[in-house]
Amino acid sequence: MNSVILVHYGEIGIKGKNREQFERRLMQNLARALKDFKPRVYRRYGRIVCEVKRMEVGAITERLKKLPGVEYFALAKRTKLEVEEIERTCLEMLKEKSFSTFKVEAKRSNKTFPLTSLEINKRIGELVVRELGKKVDVRSPELKVYVEICEKEGFIYLEKIKGIGGLPVGVSGKVICLLSGGIDSPVAAFLMMKRGCEVVFLHFYNSTLVSRAALSKVERIVKKLTEIQLSSRLHVVPFDELQREIIANVPPEYRMVIYRRYMMRIANSIAKRERAKAIVTGDSVGQVASQTLDNLASIFAVAEFPVITPLAGMNKMETVEIAKLIGTYELSILPYPDCCSFMIAKHPATKTKVEELNKLEENISPKIVEKCLEKVQTKEFSISE
Repeated sequence: MNSVILVHYGEIGIKGKNREQFERRLMQNLARALKDFKPRVYRRYGRIVCEVKRMEVGAITERLKKLPGVEYFALAKRTKLEVEEIERTCLEMLKEKSFSTFKVEAKRSNKTFPLTSLEINKRIGELVVRELGKKVDVRSPELKVYVEICEKEGFIYLEKIKGIGGLPVGVSGKVICLLSGGIDSPVAAFLMMKRGCEVVFLHFYNSTLVSRAALSKVERIVKKLTEIQLSSRLHVVPFDELQREIIANVPPEYRMVIYRRYMMRIANSIAKRERAKAIVTGDSVGQVASQTLDNLASIFAVAEFPVITPLAGMNKMETVEIAKLIGTYELSILPYPDCCSFMIAKHPATKTKVEELNKLEENISPKIVEKCLEKVQTKEFSISE
């Protein structure tokens, strides 16, 4: 009788001929997430089994709850395909628990097993009633006994631990996420990780407003998000020289949009370096002046890659709820100056046109983007750090 981690996926199960590709990536990510526990990871008939050298339940649970692609998982006992051993294992597991009512839920993918799922439910239920004096309650039991009968072995567990679902990070390619340090962009990054994207972070800061030490807030956010995608890269771009150029040549009401257009141009270059497939922002339509449909169209007009906005239709409270769930909220609300708000008008333009912005940008040095790119600093993050 062995203790194992039994992992179930959801969306991967409806994939077609490329399903194996998704399963392999999830297995690789599970092995990376659990590498401290020296895992052996293998597939079993629509599920993945993880054997570990030491079963540190708390640490393992916290890691797998955050891993994209995992629908739910369980700390299970593995048994031989023998009715008596399955019964004995169920009794041993239940003797350690305090409960009055229970229900058995069996699934039999191995149709050669001598009992059907309903017969397994009935037999184990009768055993628990007889040996432990407990009552069956199929509607609202205090405890459930899950039995899975597979081709080569059986698995028994008492709790399903919910994961975040989605697709395993890496199957959908790489994206560049503009990370401001606020509440929204970390949530946008998380949602892309959940869709199988490897997220590379890009942060802009004004050194006249932010000390290098203060950048630790952004690094802490990336470190927290690395718990989800296991490894991350952060590119940090000093933006003050470019902002001075814009302030000298652009009226205050247009500066915020033009700041963001130049950020998008820099993101284009970083995306090419990284061989990324898209750029991600934390924009929510109408939330602030730069996020009107007109202004978003003006900003995205300079993008050379698809721009994905996972929060476009979400309100602030929905975003805050996710930020709290993934652990970035408390970091995001720490004080930190936003360089996009530096020296802008009290009432910024909300209906800009690409043509007028192109005209305003004619006075800005065409080499300013290259100057910013020369000063990019990069830092790597890993789940093991």
